Parts: sequence; C-alpha cells; structure tokens
Amino acid sequence: MKSNRRKFLKTSAASAASFQIVPRHVIGGQGHTPPSETYGAALIGCGGRGPGTYEGMVRDLPSRLVAACDVQKSRVNGYIRRKNPEAKAYNDFRKLLENPDVDLVAIATPPHWHALISIAAAEAGKDVLCEKPMTRFIAEGRAVVEAFERYKRVFQIGTFGRFGASRSGTSRTIHKIMRSGLLNPNPGVHIKKGGLKLHNWSGKPGLKPQIPSEDLDWDLYCGPSPFKPYVSPRVGGTHRNYWDYEGGGMCDMGQHHFDPQQWIYGKDDTSPVTIEAFAPPSHPDVTGMWAWIELTYADGFTFVMDSAEWGPGYDRKASKQVSLSQLSEENQEKIKAMPDPEPLLTFAEAVKQRKQAGGNPEAAHRAACILHLANLAIRLGRKLQYDPDKEKFVGDEEANRFVNVPMRSPWHL
Repeated sequence: MKSNRRKFLKTSAASAASFQIVPRHVIGGQGHTPPSETYGAALIGCGGRGPGTYEGMVRDLPSRLVAACDVQKSRVNGYIRRKNPEAKAYNDFRKLLENPDVDLVAIATPPHWHALISIAAAEAGKDVLCEKPMTRFIAEGRAVVEAFERYKRVFQIGTFGRFGASRSGTSRTIHKIMRSGLLNPNPGVHIKKGGLKLHNWSGKPGLKPQIPSEDLDWDLYCGPSPFKPYVSPRVGGTHRNYWDYEGGGMCDMGQHHFDPQQWIYGKDDTSPVTIEAFAPPSHPDVTGMWAWIELTYADGFTFVMDSAEWGPGYDRKASKQVSLSQLSEENQEKIKAMPDPEPLLTFAEAVKQRKQAGGNPEAAHRAACILHLANLAIRLGRKLQYDPDKEKFVGDEEANRFVNVPMRSPWHL
C-alpha cells in the first residue's frame, strides 16, 4: 500500500485540510505506527555531526530511516548497518533525492554543500533540517530562502538555542522591548567576553599532497569548491579550518552564540550595516586567530563578541543588558501590556502544521550573514559598510567579490 504520509506532505494546505489518514489500528495494529503515519527520513553526510543531526530532525516525528548518503562508502554503509539495514545507501545526494520514499532530509555535510543540497531537496519536495552554518557565502543564503518560498517546504537550521530563548520570560521581554521601538538610544550587547579561545581554530597550509582512501569520492567531496590536492585535514572536523569549506570557529561555534541573540534582539529580518574586527594576518587559504568583532545595525544596536582578552580594543566595548529598567514607567507598562511572542515552532511542529520552523530560511540566512560579515572583516583587515537590503557592500568591489563566490563547474546556484 502506498504511504499516505507522502501524499499528505505534497498537497497544498487546502487539500491537506480535507485529507484523512487511515486510522492507526486499521494498518498498524494495536500500539504500532503504520506506514501511512510514518515519515521516510534520510541523512546526507553520515560522519561527525551526521547521526546527531538526524536524531534532532526526527525527534517527535514517527519516522524510519529509508536512505543515507555519504561521499565515503564505508561511512554510509556503516551508518545504515547500525541504524536500519533495510535503508538504501547512496554516494551521490542527487540520486537519494530522487527516492520517492524520502520525506525528510537531514543535511550534515561540510558547509560548502549545504546550500546546493538544501535547494535540490526543496525542489524534490523534501523538508530539510540542515546543520549550521547554513551557507559558505552570502548569495547562497538568499538562494536558499527563495527556493523554500518557491517550493513551500519546511526548513530548519540545526541550532536550537533560539527555541529556549523564545520560551524564556527574560528573553521574551527583551524581544518585546526591541520590537517596540521604545528604547532610544539602542545599547550594544556583549554576547561573549573571553572564553572562546577554543574556537580560534587555525588551518594548516602547505601540506604535502596525499592519496585519498579508495572509498572516498574526493572530486564529489570538493564539489562546488575548488579542486585541491587531498590532505587529510581537509576532511573530518578539521575541514572547518579551510575557507574552501567553512569559516573556522566563527562560522561553526559563532552561530551558537549569535543565533539566539538575533531572535532575542529582533534582528531576524536584517543584517548589520557596519562590521569591524581585530585579527592578526593569516594565510589566505586557512582560517586563523581573531580577537574581537563588532557589528552595528542601522538603528544603532551593536553586537560584540570577543574570542579572548587580547588585542587592542578588547575591553573598550563592554555594554549593558537591555532591561525594563531602561524605560520610563509609562513605557514599561506598555511593554507589560504587549502580548508575549509565541514560542518558536520546532521542526516537528512545523512539519506537522505545514508552517516554517523557528530557524526558518530567512532567520538562518541572517544568522549566517553575521558570521560571513565578521569573517570578511577579519580577512580583509578593515571596517566594512554593508547594505542589508541589497545584500552588497557599499562602494567596496573587493568585499563584494566575496558575496557570490564562483562555484566549480558544473555546480551553480
């Protein structure tokens, strides 16, 4: 019998409202979930964060693993053997997305693949939970946003701090204050002062080329990024330290710090207009050390994050937390009278309700933009001016070359 769940996921909201699923006891028997109520789930990228990303996707959803994919055959075969021997193994994500049994896709590849696979999954009618960061450069994010709007699929970025924030009384109050426009002038917020030394990751340039293992498709691994000679640090967790694939500790761990704050302070629909950073010079191919970054929005609000207490200016940017006490008594009463924001929808809730999740494409894109803007200020070594509506740097051709980085043929947005 064909799974009715798949039919349900691919109908419009109107037809979904009239759709009746076969009762549990008719097919599945007492205490069992029948196929018609089960989501077919898949994982693309089976190493590192892959298994955890998959479990985060299917939490609170009746599901079964029907497919998995990895450019390293031993990795995908091992995952399927442990998780569900009946699932299908793929080496190429495009083949997996052709599988009509797949409803949900967890993407846990290195970030240089995130945008292209997310867009292809949306086009194939799949809902997506994608590991952070969402993208490798800014134009990819806008393409992902447009794809999920076009194909009406659910997208969730794989960070969850914002969900806790949306259920916190203090965070909801700050969110209301920032959205009200009653706080003037806007303060800055120090997201993290020191303590990020472990996220100051540096890559290793100039290594002697090696021969990849026979079961690794190195060409497909490189994909849209430049084809470089294989060296082992370019795969596994240390891929983060190469600009070809990610953006170091800023793009990896920085998202955990910025993403919930972006929701709390009401910046899910915009980006900073000025970006400043301090970092020593580093090799152009690999990520390096950084001391602090400062991102200022059009309304004057500022995010500051330090990686450690070193470098000029690290201690000159401390700021106060936003609170009701900064408002007049009259405005405090206005804030208290405002309804609390609704808690953000989890991926499971969004899939069931056919609405966008809390970490929706636009919010995920704006969070990734913070990371990309910060990294670019670090790489170029100067203050940048950015237009968040046009998503271009103001009068800066050198910086704008990093907005839409050419992909290796035949890959393109």
